[in-house]
Amino acid sequence: MNTTILYSIITSPIGELLLTSDGKSVTGVSMQNQKHGPKRTKDWKRNDAALNEPRTQLQAYFAGELRDFELPLAAKGTPFQQRVWRALCAIPYGATISYGELARRIGQPTASRAVGLANGRNPIAIVVPCHRVIGANGSLTGYGGGLERKRWLLAHERKSSLV
Repeated sequence: MNTTILYSIITSPIGELLLTSDGKSVTGVSMQNQKHGPKRTKDWKRNDAALNEPRTQLQAYFAGELRDFELPLAAKGTPFQQRVWRALCAIPYGATISYGELARRIGQPTASRAVGLANGRNPIAIVVPCHRVIGANGSLTGYGGGLERKRWLLAHERKSSLV
């Protein structure tokens, strides 16, 4: 049984963002040319009104007026991915942690590579802040939306957290 996926597109400082919903919860926020991004099918229906609240919150985030999203989320993934994505939501605005630290936070200190893979499969970018995870040496490592976008998001949060 196919389910209709509602979508909307918004313009942001890092390019167009594709928002998706199941009609109740946000199921995706992805960037143009994002690695592991969703593929539109005939079951998709544009519905800007259904995604008005996520659009409004993302616009406030980019304006430096919102630090914590309050949206119902329904990301599809394995139980392990779900644990990683929940842990991502606990990383404070403007802060960064390493993949190893994220692995420790979910109780699997030797799973930093698996955490990295789960991080890379996060379907709800920005709202579930996978951009806040960096290499152990402080370097910017892989980001599905590209390192330039990751760099921009981190700089935006650092600048906004000083205000």
